[in-house]
Amino acid sequence: MIGLVLMTYGAPTGREDLPAYLARVRGGKIPSDELVAEMARRYECIGGSPLVRITMAQAAALERELNADGDTWRAAAAMRFSEPSVARAVRDLSAAGARRLIGLVMSPQWSETLMGGYARALEEAAGGLPVAMTRAWHREPAFIDALAASVRETLMALGPAGRDVPCVLTAHSLPRRVFDADPEYTRQLRETAELVAERAGVAGRWSWAYQSAGHTKEEWLRPDLTEVFPGIVRAGHRAVVVVPVQFLADHLEVLYDLDVAAADQARTAGLAYHRIPMPNVRPAFIQALAAVARRGALAPV
Repeated sequence: MIGLVLMTYGAPTGREDLPAYLARVRGGKIPSDELVAEMARRYECIGGSPLVRITMAQAAALERELNADGDTWRAAAAMRFSEPSVARAVRDLSAAGARRLIGLVMSPQWSETLMGGYARALEEAAGGLPVAMTRAWHREPAFIDALAASVRETLMALGPAGRDVPCVLTAHSLPRRVFDADPEYTRQLRETAELVAERAGVAGRWSWAYQSAGHTKEEWLRPDLTEVFPGIVRAGHRAVVVVPVQFLADHLEVLYDLDVAAADQARTAGLAYHRIPMPNVRPAFIQALAAVARRGALAPV
């Protein structure tokens, strides 16, 4: 049996867990009271993060997809900074009979700086079981097709006007120091965006921006999503479609950063705001993940 560990960063279980969760995310640095209060406000605004629940549903759907052809897989969701932990997922898979592990981080683009911790956590938890990481899958054709289909679906829902609405493709911003240390990661982000735009048929009417810059004083990559809205208005447009190419589930950076904060600034600029649906457990996306997992199973361990 092959054990598949579907990994992402996690979410706090509630207000009381938030300070400890933020400290884990920040490498042990204790968050200020102001940061805790602001993040609590954001989580409350969206009714709490659904990320853990969605990732568990993705793992269940992926297991069904992988076993549809008679293969033997067991999939488990694992969080880097909250429960269920990577160690817990590995224990469950091992107890179920897994004899090797495939690690799949829920980010199509790979950065050793940003994602290496997942690989190390899985290796540490494996207890001698063979481990293979899928690493980058940002060009996976089925994934590109799934995102492009969501773009076309969103534009078609706007009626005839959708033929002219510009799209802004986004990814989580990074501190400049991270970019300087690992520029290949941002190249992968842009490559995904270019492939999706071409496949969706929006070449010539899309732009690139970052979102969700962190609460630190250091320089973060730009342009920020909200900085491109005025230019879109000046070009004569009255609506915009936002297309995240890195996020794979609804969570804080989507439900608050995009659908609350960015949407409000879009309306202030004079734009009707639209966003493609997150992949979540959409069948085309689960099929794309299955293709990635199967390819990972062929990798040497």
